[in-house]
Amino acid sequence: MNLNEEVELLKGVPIFARIEPAKLKLLAFTSERMTFAAGQELFHQGDPGDAMYVILDGVADVLIDSPGGQITVAQLKKNNFVGDMAILGDVPRTATIKARESLTTLKISKDMFYRLVTEFPQMAIEMMRELAHRVEDTNQKLRAATANRAA
Repeated sequence: MNLNEEVELLKGVPIFARIEPAKLKLLAFTSERMTFAAGQELFHQGDPGDAMYVILDGVADVLIDSPGGQITVAQLKKNNFVGDMAILGDVPRTATIKARESLTTLKISKDMFYRLVTEFPQMAIEMMRELAHRVEDTNQKLRAATANRAA
């Protein structure tokens, strides 16, 4: 895949949709394209947050540690992004991300991420929207789990 194809893919990611193509080209050029085999981890819960990843192709599982082992709490597909919470909160990774199948990502460094957010406030707004959706989804799952226990 060449640089222009990566720019086209990035346009499909909601947080990058309003960024001008020249800046997306810079992002694609300065980011690292990574491929993971099925079962391979992008990162592990508790690792330091040094980058975020944009899923270009494939599917990954979001896993959290529990006393009974890892629990799959979500799936990531093309145009999803992950790793942003550890960067934004300057905290360790809150989950393990594992490729369910062959996975291609764009790894965006913490420095480049902050540069983009500074230059494009709209990106920060889109990211907040996504985080709000994730919190609401988690709340719904917790309500359902609590209701199932009570029944």
